[in-house]
Amino acid sequence: MTALDNTLAALAEPTRRRVIDLLREQPRRAGDLARTIGVSPALMSRHLRTLRRHGLVMEGSQDPLDSRVRTYYLCREPFDELRDWVQKVEAFWTDQLDSFRDHIDRTEEMPMKTAPK
Repeated sequence: MTALDNTLAALAEPTRRRVIDLLREQPRRAGDLARTIGVSPALMSRHLRTLRRHGLVMEGSQDPLDSRVRTYYLCREPFDELRDWVQKVEAFWTDQLDSFRDHIDRTEEMPMKTAPK
């Protein structure tokens, strides 16, 4: 699997996309993410593990008062790769639609042929 494949696989799950949306706002603790989304801490842990494994998030500094508390941050690189890929796909479709528009314009300018009587 490529890095882009890993990113898309991780983002295929709606809860993980919601985690990404929340982390876009600010870094958060796993427990805060679980409460906000409404899932158990164990399930959030599994989602965060997947996002970490695929390089989308990283653990930040630990709480000095509780070593079990982790803060999570987004990693930029996978999203840069995803953006680049989406831009290439968008450029393809823009070219296709421009070609189709040119074809329609040329077709409309052609004189209509009538059937023989």
